[in-house]
Amino acid sequence: MPPLSYETLPGDVDHLIADDHAVVERQFQHLEAGRGDRWVLVDQVSFELALHADAEESVVYPAMAEAGEPDEAEHARREHQEMKELLVRLRNSEPGAAEFEQALGTLISSVRHHVAEEEADFLPRFRQLVGAGRMAELGRQFLAAKRTAPTYAHPNAPSGRMGHKVADLAAAAVDKVRDTASGRIKHLATDPSGHLDPQAQRILDAFSGLKPQPPEILTPVQAREQPTQVDAVQRILAEDGRPTHPEPVGSVENVTIPGPGGELPVRIYKPRNATGPVPVVVWVHGGGWVLFTVDTYDASCRGLVNKTGAIVVSPEYRRAPEDVFPAAHDDVLATFRWVRANAGLIGGDPDRVAIGGESVGGTMAAATSWQLKRAGERLPVAQVLVYPLTTGEQFGDSMTDAADARPLNRPLLSWMAMYAFEGVPDGAKDPRVDLLSLDATQLTGLPPTLVITDERDVLRSQGGEFARHLDAAGVATTLTCYDGVMHEFFGASAVLDKAQQAQQEAAQHLRDAFQTGVPAFAG
Repeated sequence: MPPLSYETLPGDVDHLIADDHAVVERQFQHLEAGRGDRWVLVDQVSFELALHADAEESVVYPAMAEAGEPDEAEHARREHQEMKELLVRLRNSEPGAAEFEQALGTLISSVRHHVAEEEADFLPRFRQLVGAGRMAELGRQFLAAKRTAPTYAHPNAPSGRMGHKVADLAAAAVDKVRDTASGRIKHLATDPSGHLDPQAQRILDAFSGLKPQPPEILTPVQAREQPTQVDAVQRILAEDGRPTHPEPVGSVENVTIPGPGGELPVRIYKPRNATGPVPVVVWVHGGGWVLFTVDTYDASCRGLVNKTGAIVVSPEYRRAPEDVFPAAHDDVLATFRWVRANAGLIGGDPDRVAIGGESVGGTMAAATSWQLKRAGERLPVAQVLVYPLTTGEQFGDSMTDAADARPLNRPLLSWMAMYAFEGVPDGAKDPRVDLLSLDATQLTGLPPTLVITDERDVLRSQGGEFARHLDAAGVATTLTCYDGVMHEFFGASAVLDKAQQAQQEAAQHLRDAFQTGVPAFAG
């Protein structure tokens, strides 16, 4: 399902509602196509719709009524009531049974009708009535309502604002017990689409088995406490009786360097048996500017050290919402400049410095190269952009066909942007984020670039588009899309063959540049 036809900000309530719609629509498409795990898909649809309906009834529909449209709000509630009754019928039957399949078909038709009305008429009119300035406030309330909402449909419960306040707490407590007893909670965070290869599927099944809450409804502090795919990889290694310790490297040291916001922590990984000045890679971790740390991406850095023979330096940049855009970008740029100026002090070669990163780490790597070019400074000898975000817009087919993907889905992407650009509404349009806005003259002369994308990823389309922009500008560019894997796959080489392959490809790109590349001066 494409984005709304009018402009919104990521935290606006209508934007958040449309993201939810896109997730459920894609899950419906899997069900209709007969692919994936049918029962898990229905459980996920039921979970998504239960939280979504509760939040709309608690926050959006009362605001619509107060704005002078009580009949419209009541009409939407009646449609929710039909949906809840169908969800109960699904829960009380089995896939393949006539009642189940009939209820599912009716649910899909009913929800699609409701979504079409809501996006074409209700939401645009709602924005007009309450004012664009209030949409972010209602978005925060919408997410807060989801955090405490029951996880099953309750058609006999009151659906007004006060009714939810009275009934939701008890219903949510009962539903939590039911989720645990039934085992449903262990597969709400997996990807049941059938699009992943077996190794990738196992990682997400293990991740879901750790029972994470959806980070896109939590506060940043809560979301940072959730399990990650790193924990899933550790679980798989333990299950297989394999060592769970980190991949050995020569040394790992945490230091601080001068940064634009004060002392900036960086981690320096050195190869074993290094002789003479060796190349350096500045590797930038991901997390949507909000989540994760250098620890989360430790496996990527260790893998690259051993596969390239280079020193890897990874900055612990400032994160939002504590420090919003452009704080993280400024820290990454400062780290690269420090490495260039001080490479000799850490055993590195200042003439062989590359840059790369994963997710928004790839965004910041590319942005750093562009900023150096604009400033007339020496460029990295190469850059590696692993599933980068390259525009703040909801760009391309992957925003639809991977809207439901895990660990990064469309709602989580909006959640990250909401916090990253809080108070800086035009931040997403800055060329350091909107890399697709850079024209050929701004891209020409950038270092040889490897762009890695993956099939089940909302960022797949925009990563590929940026690679095409670079190529058209004359930049030596390679684009590789790995099928059957998901966002954040790159660091899972211990249990995922395609991650090992992707790391080898990245390392080869870097080694080639270290052998032949000479850092160009921009100008």
